[in-house]
Amino acid sequence: MTVKPQGPSIDELADFAMDLARRAGSEALPFYGEGAPQIKFDEGLVTKAELHLENFLRSGISKQFPQHRVFKGAEPEEAYTHDEKRYVWIYDALDGISNFQAGIPIWAVSIALLENFWPVLGVCFFPATGDLFHAVAGQDAYLGDRVIPRTKPSEVNDESVLFTYSRFHQHYISSFPGKIRNLGCTVAHMCYVATGRADAALTAHETYANLAAARVIVEAAGKKIFRMDGSPFLFDGSPEQELIGSHLLVADPEIAAEILQHLQNKAT
Repeated sequence: MTVKPQGPSIDELADFAMDLARRAGSEALPFYGEGAPQIKFDEGLVTKAELHLENFLRSGISKQFPQHRVFKGAEPEEAYTHDEKRYVWIYDALDGISNFQAGIPIWAVSIALLENFWPVLGVCFFPATGDLFHAVAGQDAYLGDRVIPRTKPSEVNDESVLFTYSRFHQHYISSFPGKIRNLGCTVAHMCYVATGRADAALTAHETYANLAAARVIVEAAGKKIFRMDGSPFLFDGSPEQELIGSHLLVADPEIAAEILQHLQNKAT
């Protein structure tokens, strides 16, 4: 006898996640760009905004789906189940904090859902621009209501774009022939790779919560996440700890190896 999964459909869950991300974005906008101009990082504003958004997201999920679990940085329960406890929500209330407090529009709210430890949907919303990236695993990736086409990558040349983190040049000797940029928001870097606006993105010391939603979008758009030795990064949904210590490359599989050849770790 086949046991039918209980609860809402994946489309209903995706609609809820998109609506929640939009509403969280509206909650964030009153704090946006309100950092004290005389200091580089307004910790008071950021803390207040993050706590407000985290409480908003957690309460929104718990109210709508009281039987679902919310990831707190610890390993989820390992029992495979067909009831509603098979769902674990993961969110990053505010990615691109420095941009957010300075009034730069590249920052995001991201929400992902795991089903029995595997990411099944991801939503990344940019409240200042209105861009909404979303995908259900195994289906198309979307920007708003438009399908993100699975574009064939061009050769790596002087017009190629690589997004990196802020201390990239302290860690790598680069022969990458194109443009190297840091927009200050990992979620944006990954979503722009998914759309083909950039060729690759290098991430460092990100959290599981930060990458979960963007990972679904990236893979739905035909891109992949790799470790720096070229092996695939397996996102199995049950990390032993929240912080991902290794550096990761987000790129199309056809050009990932070529890009990695241009990046020499100074420690090796």
